[in-house]
Amino acid sequence: MTKERFEEIAQSAFDSLPEEFKSRIENVHIVVEDEPSDDVLENVRGGRSSLLGLYQGTPLPHRNTWYGTAPTGPDKITLYRKNIESVCRNEAEVELRILEVLYHEIGHYFGMNEREIRAAMKHFQ
Repeated sequence: MTKERFEEIAQSAFDSLPEEFKSRIENVHIVVEDEPSDDVLENVRGGRSSLLGLYQGTPLPHRNTWYGTAPTGPDKITLYRKNIESVCRNEAEVELRILEVLYHEIGHYFGMNEREIRAAMKHFQ
């Protein structure tokens, strides 16, 4: 799959978010990279091929009055294309996995931990 097609699917996944969530997402940059860099791997658990996505930033509930008083770069959600593709057999599976990974990382943006995200994801399966 081309990177462009992967990005189109990711955009469609984001667009499919319920409006009450999508309207609350601010200052987040969603990017597609082939695989995690060495710098990323130093700060997360898992191997180079097992990380499908990553949220980096200040979760929404942890932003207090100081947030944004100085120039603040965007939070970042990264989808790792080669890793996602490696666990899928066809484009339909890639679409579903992108949706799952994107929703998972957005859960972190909203301050959810892994247990809470897994519980919430049951509603989308």
